[in-house]
Amino acid sequence: MRPVDRRTLLRTALATASAGLLASCGDDNTSAGSMDHKSMGHGSMGEDSAATPTAHASGRLPAGFVDPDGPQVRAAEAARKPGKVRDVRLTATAGEVDLGGRTVTTWTYGGQLPGTPIRVTAGEVVRARLTNELPADTTVHWHGLSLRNNADGVPGVTQKDVPAGKDFTYEFTAANPGTYWFHPHTGPQLDRGLYAPLIVEDPNEPLDYDDEWIVVLDDWLDGITGTPEKVLAELRRGMGGGMSGDSGYMMMGATSPLLGGDAGDVRYPHFLVNGRLPTAPATYRGKPGTRLRIRLINASGDTAFRVALGGHRMTVTHTDGYAVKPVQTDALLLGMGERYDVVVTLDSGVFPLVALAEGKKATALAVVRTGSGSAPTARVRPRELDGHVVSYRELKPAEDVRLADRAPDRTRTLKLTGSMMKYDWAFDNKPYNLSHVTPVRAGERVRLNFVNTTTMWHPIHLHGHTFALGNGLRKDTAIVLPRRTLTVDFDADNPGIWMLHCHNVYHAEAGMMTLLGYRT
Repeated sequence: MRPVDRRTLLRTALATASAGLLASCGDDNTSAGSMDHKSMGHGSMGEDSAATPTAHASGRLPAGFVDPDGPQVRAAEAARKPGKVRDVRLTATAGEVDLGGRTVTTWTYGGQLPGTPIRVTAGEVVRARLTNELPADTTVHWHGLSLRNNADGVPGVTQKDVPAGKDFTYEFTAANPGTYWFHPHTGPQLDRGLYAPLIVEDPNEPLDYDDEWIVVLDDWLDGITGTPEKVLAELRRGMGGGMSGDSGYMMMGATSPLLGGDAGDVRYPHFLVNGRLPTAPATYRGKPGTRLRIRLINASGDTAFRVALGGHRMTVTHTDGYAVKPVQTDALLLGMGERYDVVVTLDSGVFPLVALAEGKKATALAVVRTGSGSAPTARVRPRELDGHVVSYRELKPAEDVRLADRAPDRTRTLKLTGSMMKYDWAFDNKPYNLSHVTPVRAGERVRLNFVNTTTMWHPIHLHGHTFALGNGLRKDTAIVLPRRTLTVDFDADNPGIWMLHCHNVYHAEAGMMTLLGYRT
């Protein structure tokens, strides 16, 4: 737990939310801020290039799009009015981590799980020097931030992979306050322990709270039943490749009405809160009456979590970093990559914070302790988990983050395709290829229709932007249910070439990724 800077607190009280709402569904010392064109993936993917794009990415980026380090990108960064520089050191390393009585060998940032949070004030510049001590190439993607394109961390697109034994410096302005996080964008490395929170504080914070707790959710198998690379290799054979339904890593029978049926692909032995097993849970200690802001982050690879705090209702204040009109709920559903901020007024006692692995018949656990009492058991299931789960439809954006009313200048329909049989997840039946770039132009309002033709749910994430759902709700990652369509709008105000993908890491690696590019 990190104490909150009291300068940012207690400006206005939260409105009381109605409880009667209806339920509804490079090279050493290379800097991302100072790359020359040849150091980028763009324009350097020929046979003699040292770039190492991920194995599933083929082709090369076409001409006619804004270079990730071009003048348009530099102009957009200057417009953010970069402030004070915050220097950060990140070391991606392999080693042992204690999950709470179970030691595993995995990859982390600095040997910590999750990695140590980065905390800055909106407008400050993050200058993060990554040292890669892994036995493999890697990158860092700063999830949810509207940042300069050449700091986005996508190999073969915005940068080369950072080779083992090398350093790379990311430098970007963190312009928008909110709850964000960072992780690799190289292969399925996300499903190890390479992730950490990034908190961008509002210098004029309007939210009324006394303390803060960052809660990171994860599914875990690395160092126990195998590695993410082995999982991906098995899944890619598909059910048509001679596999029975419950062999090895592939999981069948995980179902959830909230997710429209099939809940996930991968069998995980453990589910974690802040890197701890339910038998040795992370604990928040405070006082009764504390108004606690909980920043929830789903860093998992294949699992949606339904989250509740026993004995309490939660007031939702933000999703994916953007404020909403406060709404009370018993529980939240978080797809991979999603974040929610909630505020709760703590009662006296000991309470379980439970994250149900949706459809997988298992839970993760943390504890809130404000008084005497016995710790909850590892299998505790508070009644709030079966209460009201707030939906996107119920959440309305705060007025100061709502997009201005405007007709779209460009509409693009993207079909989500594929199946478990062949494990051929893609957009429009076209697996990820560098030569497939959907064009947009700066200044446009762009509408994206995500038509899910599959029997699986997909959390879709757009890099470098936030989009608005039909009710105006601002997000950068949103669940698209099976056989349903989700329509979102975004303003093309951040030039570059940006990835759009499913945040199920195995769906993405199988091919459900594509690119949006700003025309020059």
